Amino acid sequence: MTDIASRLAELGIALPEPAAPVAAYVPTVLVGNILHISGQVSFEDGQLLTGRLGEDRDLEFGQRAARACGLMLLAQMQKALGSLDRVERIVKLGAFVNSAGSFTDQPKVVNGASELMQDVFGDAGRHARSAVGVPVLPLGAAVEIDAIVQIKTG
Repeated sequence: MTDIASRLAELGIALPEPAAPVAAYVPTVLVGNILHISGQVSFEDGQLLTGRLGEDRDLEFGQRAARACGLMLLAQMQKALGSLDRVERIVKLGAFVNSAGSFTDQPKVVNGASELMQDVFGDAGRHARSAVGVPVLPLGAAVEIDAIVQIKTG
C-alpha cells in the first residue's frame, strides 16, 4: 500500500469513481509538472448534492458538499496520475458555492474541501484558494471546486 493510500485508509476514506465530463471538456490536463483539474461538483454516494446555501441549505450541508467535491478531486488525481503519491503539493482550489444573495459564509463552506486536502497530504495539502458565491451551478449543484496540483518530478 502506498503512503497516501495508507493515509486514506487511516482516515476511513474510500474514493468515488471519477466523474465523466458532462460537456465538451476533459477532467484533467497535465502540463509539465502541473495538473489542472476541471471543476468537480458535489456527489455523495452517487447522488448530486443540490441546493442553494442560505436559502434551502445550511452551512453544514455546504461543508459536506465541499468535502464531496474534494473527494472527487482526489479521485481525478488518482485516475490521472496512477498514484496520489505523485502529488507534490495542492497549489490552489477554486471554489464556487451556490448561494443566496445574503449568504456570506462561502469560506467556511469551502473549508470542507480544504481541510480534507490537509488531512490527506499534510502540509503539502495547504493551498491558495478562492471561495466565490454564485447564483446557480451546473445541474443545481451546491458546490463546484477545481484544482491546480504540483506533481513530483524525477
